Amino acid sequence: MSPLDRARRKAYRRLLPLCFICYVIAYVDRANVAIAKLTMTRDLAGFDNAVIGFGAGVFFIGYFLLEIPGTLIIERWSARKWLARIMVTWGVMAALTAAVSAPWHFYLVRFLLGLAEAGFFPGIIVYLTHWFPARDRAQALAYFLVATPIAQIISPKISSAILVIGTDETLPTGLVIHHPEVWGLDGWQWVYIVWGLPAIALGILVFFALTDHPRQAAWLSEDEREALQAEIDSEQSRVAATRLTLIDALRQPKVLLLALAYFLVVTGNYGIEFFLPSILERWYGLKLATLTWLVMLPPGLALVGQLVFGWSSDRTRERLWHTVVPMVGGAIGLAAAVWSRGSLALTVICFMIAAAGLKAYLPSFWSLPSIFLAGSAAAGSIGLINSIGNLGGFLGPFLVGSVEALTGSFESGLLFLSVSSALGALTVFLLGIGRRETPR
Repeated sequence: MSPLDRARRKAYRRLLPLCFICYVIAYVDRANVAIAKLTMTRDLAGFDNAVIGFGAGVFFIGYFLLEIPGTLIIERWSARKWLARIMVTWGVMAALTAAVSAPWHFYLVRFLLGLAEAGFFPGIIVYLTHWFPARDRAQALAYFLVATPIAQIISPKISSAILVIGTDETLPTGLVIHHPEVWGLDGWQWVYIVWGLPAIALGILVFFALTDHPRQAAWLSEDEREALQAEIDSEQSRVAATRLTLIDALRQPKVLLLALAYFLVVTGNYGIEFFLPSILERWYGLKLATLTWLVMLPPGLALVGQLVFGWSSDRTRERLWHTVVPMVGGAIGLAAAVWSRGSLALTVICFMIAAAGLKAYLPSFWSLPSIFLAGSAAAGSIGLINSIGNLGGFLGPFLVGSVEALTGSFESGLLFLSVSSALGALTVFLLGIGRRETPR
């Protein structure tokens, strides 16, 4: 192999596994409230679906405030150092969720968790542009982004095993047994602690294990460093020929429309992620053990979808339809789920289609900004798109939880999430960027 090909292969093996593991833990810490709430709402007075929905969503308000600054720090200073800081502080805040006893405590710690994690996801997107040429980028993003369905697959069973601490269980014989507290803490508290501590450890590892740029990589040979850095610099210079400043980039209609599209689809995604266990429990009266098996199925299909669409997008050098088609599929799955009630199998299939669509678009979507932006303009724009888009992570859970609290039903909320996702697909389609590239 050429020095460039050897460097590309080493970068895959060295960087992506650690970034992947970090994102798995980050996503669990962000979303484990979906499982913890199943007993948390019974143990804490005043906690209903409206409180959980608002608390789950307020995370993204804190996330929004520091997203662009955090992304620029990674571009201009050091990804290794800033990502390490992010992970240690988010691990601390995630574990502190175990101490909440009133709704405002929950809102505050979720807001601070958002502040702590701000910049991680877009920072990794920017970081990968420092290491992976355009021809590899969607596939590299796919390998990183499958962390979210992996997190959704592995965390429910682990969290549910922890959740029984401090609860009563009725055996098939009718005997009621009590699972004792551990150090005076209930299961939902241990869910937050057990998933928060690995983030702190990983933050320390990131500080020593990641490398900011190919030219600094002692684990590449000299010819490999030079070949990969030259490839990255050449692509950056071609895109940077437009000479856009950061302010110009943030004013670009393309950037603003991508942010709008992401907001609309993220609304659908997080609206269902935070309430899928509650919907299945309400509609079918499932026990925790069965429930946690079923909620693993949608992210399982999402994992396959991300890998397939990421691979196909790089192979064909096409981004637009690889973004739009999954979004439309996600919208259809959410709408169909409303009319599937009464058939558990059909409901799960609908949510599997929805989850696959609302994840599979991500590798090609996050390849779009680097088509027309580079450097600080790209970093700031990616931060803006992610920060505005993730406000949908506030709207989706808040709306579904509030509507359920008012009406006692999840159906209207699901229809809203479906329409929102469909409008996101329409926005990307009308934007029109990312059609098939001509190979150089």
